Amino acid sequence: MEVELNIKGQNLSLQTGIIARQTDGSVLVKYGDTYVLCTVVAEKTPKEGLDFIPLTIDYQEKAYSAGKIPGGFFKREGKPTDKEVLVSRLIDRPIRPLFPEGFNYETQGIASVLSYGDENIADILSIIGISSALTISDIPFNGPVGAIRVGKIEDEFILNPDNEESEKSTLNLVVAGTEEAVTMVEGSASECSEEILVEALKFAHAHIKNIIALQKELQKLAGKSKREIINVEDNKFIKEAILDIISEKVEHALFIKRKLERQQALDQLLNECLQSLNTEEFSQKVYGTSNKDLSLEIKKQFDKIIKQIMREKIIKNGIRLDGRKPDEIRPITCMVGLLPRVHGSALFTRGETQALVATTLGTSEDEQKIDSLEGETFKTFMLHYNFLPFSVGEVRSLRGPGRREIGHGYLAERALSSVIPSKEEFPYTIRVVSDILESNGSSSMATVCGATLSLMDAGVPIKAPVAGVAMGLIKENEKILVLTDILGMEDHYGDMDFKVAGTENGITAFQMDIKISGINYEIFKHALEQAKQARLFILKKMSETISEPKKELSSHAPRIYTIKVKPEKIRDIIGTGGKVIKSIIEETGVKIDIEDKEGIVKIASPDEASAEKAIEIIKGITQEAEPGKIYMGRVTRIVDFGAFVEILPGVEGLLHISQIADKRIQKVSEILKIGDQIPVKVIEIDELGRTRLSRKEALREIEGRTVTKK
Repeated sequence: MEVELNIKGQNLSLQTGIIARQTDGSVLVKYGDTYVLCTVVAEKTPKEGLDFIPLTIDYQEKAYSAGKIPGGFFKREGKPTDKEVLVSRLIDRPIRPLFPEGFNYETQGIASVLSYGDENIADILSIIGISSALTISDIPFNGPVGAIRVGKIEDEFILNPDNEESEKSTLNLVVAGTEEAVTMVEGSASECSEEILVEALKFAHAHIKNIIALQKELQKLAGKSKREIINVEDNKFIKEAILDIISEKVEHALFIKRKLERQQALDQLLNECLQSLNTEEFSQKVYGTSNKDLSLEIKKQFDKIIKQIMREKIIKNGIRLDGRKPDEIRPITCMVGLLPRVHGSALFTRGETQALVATTLGTSEDEQKIDSLEGETFKTFMLHYNFLPFSVGEVRSLRGPGRREIGHGYLAERALSSVIPSKEEFPYTIRVVSDILESNGSSSMATVCGATLSLMDAGVPIKAPVAGVAMGLIKENEKILVLTDILGMEDHYGDMDFKVAGTENGITAFQMDIKISGINYEIFKHALEQAKQARLFILKKMSETISEPKKELSSHAPRIYTIKVKPEKIRDIIGTGGKVIKSIIEETGVKIDIEDKEGIVKIASPDEASAEKAIEIIKGITQEAEPGKIYMGRVTRIVDFGAFVEILPGVEGLLHISQIADKRIQKVSEILKIGDQIPVKVIEIDELGRTRLSRKEALREIEGRTVTKK
């Protein structure tokens, strides 16, 4: 069975019933030459003891889909690439909130790219495909979800821009939503205004509705009856018993300003509840049996009570857990130049969230090579984010970066990408590393601020400083409160996590997740305006520490000097078997990078004198003879009709016997021998590039003239 929808002149197709038929739901999504197989499977028995939705989403790109064989020794796909991790998160975020509360059946969704075209749409098809597979399956799901990408070229929004359109676009926005509202946004921009972002969402949602209608059409043709999930109702007896224990203490504990002290107080209350209620006697009263462990239900009800009280108090009083007003930002401190040996460093602290950010400058040898379905590319700007366990007072093994760390680092990288200078303006590879030393809300946005400070401390000529802030929302019936600079608990118990980063002139990156059915555009506009005011405030605080990039690089950073030569001269710099370039590197200790086609030579060295010496040698090698100029040359060969004289490295000219002296000579050897240093004048360079020299004319002019030495 197959349903189709025309988008931009091509059909979006959802097909089921042909392949992967032992899944709970399987849909092959096709658009142009891009095919993505999306499957979902849920266990048939619930997993006890879970307080979260046991959902795993995996996106995988098959190398064969683009006619490629994987690199490396094993010649098969390995661990997920950063892109695959990021797309897996992109699919998960709009899907996860739509499972019914209490759903504890282990569920896996897999999106596999089987054919990869130039449509730049595999991630979008994956969101649509996983939603479609869940919609037609027997798995309970409050969808469907639609998704599109929005670009902007000049004043026109572009639906699902292809690779060529994406290069011209000033906006890259992925939007997902239900029929009623937008629920997830992620993207970057070149300093776009808040008004443009709102209009882009309206544009996106109109098309999302059509995609949802297509999924519902497929459900009518191939949908299964949803399996019955037995939801255990909240035990009011347990809830009331918990309230009897904590009612007089909970408000005081919940509104302690410092995170760890607050958490310790709440943990103490929970332990009191467990000790009092997780007993055989209480179990007998509640369930009629004395051998039931009530700890999970007690924790669940305790958490719901804390959530309810926090939300009610903030809505009613307008005062948050740490005593702030809704639009108030936590105290900010900024420091730069902390680490003496690194090229740039900063410590950004906002309340109890702290990021130590270091910038390292490298050469083209340090560029990151990325082998993807689109082809081989190189990155010259990288931002890596590390969430250290001690930042939240935990003990955890240090392993490679997880999905969250990769996602947060990529968000911060996108926020800064539009202000990073081009390779021509600043010929360095830039790596920024953010280590989170404390965390209580929005460490990714602290990373954006710290990275900006670190880049300026390193002397990177960014186009403008960038700051970021995380916004939250609490919505109780008709009462709505938008929160600026949210805490971790406000994120956990709130209804929205909306991160906005940008310069004074506009937004550069954004990420929004809605935990409720959706928000209207008025709320969204309000949140954006409140975020803008916060961003401008943070930028002002940052400028008090450093307002523009340093003029000089760190003494420990490499200096890169760029010279341009004729492309045909590159072979002279390299020499046979690399002999010449190796000798320059050995003599001066510099790094040399050559771009053959453009004729660009980059010399990198922390020592200016060594770099200048290498430049002088290269200029000597690539220098060309000029007609009418006098050079001091060396006789390299003697023949009957004259001598060959090297006037520049690798540049020889013919000194005819008639041009050696004013008088007539019989033999060249009467005046010259091999190795002699003599002044000669270039009298002609013919069409074939052959150089004719004259010693006698050089001698006539030499008095009072400056001889150009070799």
